Amino acid sequence: MRRVSEVMTRDVASVAPLDTILFAAQLMEELNVGVIPVCEQQRLIGVITDRDITVRATAAGWMPAETAVSDAMSSDVQSCSENQNIEEVLSRMAQAQVRRMPVVDDDEHLVGIVSLGDLATRSVTETGSTLRKISASAQRDSASAF
Repeated sequence: MRRVSEVMTRDVASVAPLDTILFAAQLMEELNVGVIPVCEQQRLIGVITDRDITVRATAAGWMPAETAVSDAMSSDVQSCSENQNIEEVLSRMAQAQVRRMPVVDDDEHLVGIVSLGDLATRSVTETGSTLRKISASAQRDSASAF
């Protein structure tokens, strides 16, 4: 059985809760990513996504250079351990409807991130099933918005 440690990305950039959302957005652009973990002294406390910045901050008229990451971040973050098996993490990602999951050690310190793309190396069928579950939920959510 394959473990998350075999496929995860290590040395992931993170931001601090008092960094600005402008800094987070610039880092996202530089790294070409849509999510960045938020850490206090390496301890994972949340994530900030491009959607958090757009929907929570920009839509509310908050100034990017004056708004702290902690004001816009998602603090109800799902994470996994690098020792967990891939199938378990795929199941949790489907249930939580996320495409990426921070990887933490026993002290909740960030050690990496795992994505559906990383997990695709395990099984196209399992990853495809997970993506269908996530996408179906996103389609229902967007349909209900109209």
